[in-house]
Amino acid sequence: MDADRIFDALASPSRRAILALLSGGAATTSELAVRFSLSAPAMSRHLSVLENAGLVASRRQGQRVLYSLVRDTLMEALSGFAAGLASPVPQAPARAKREAI
Repeated sequence: MDADRIFDALASPSRRAILALLSGGAATTSELAVRFSLSAPAMSRHLSVLENAGLVASRRQGQRVLYSLVRDTLMEALSGFAAGLASPVPQAPARAKREAI
C-alpha cells in the first residue's frame, strides 16, 4: 500500500465523491460520467488515479468495464493514518527545527 498515492487520490473532492458513489455498487465509466456531468475521458482519468492507488478495481463484463470500490485498501490507509496520529511523533533534530523557522 502506497499511502502517498492513496492520499493524493483522496485529495480530489471529485474522486472522493466517485468513491462514495461506488460504495453503493459497481458502475461503468459512462454511468459515472453522466452522474457527475463529466466527459468520459475526464472520468477515465479520475478512475485511473483511483485504480493506480488501489482504491478501485476494474473488471470486464462483456464489452463493459465495471469499476468497484476496494474497501480494504481505503480502510487500511485511513486506519493506518489514524494509528500514526495516536503514536508520539519523534522530535526532529534541533538543526531542522531552526531551518524551518
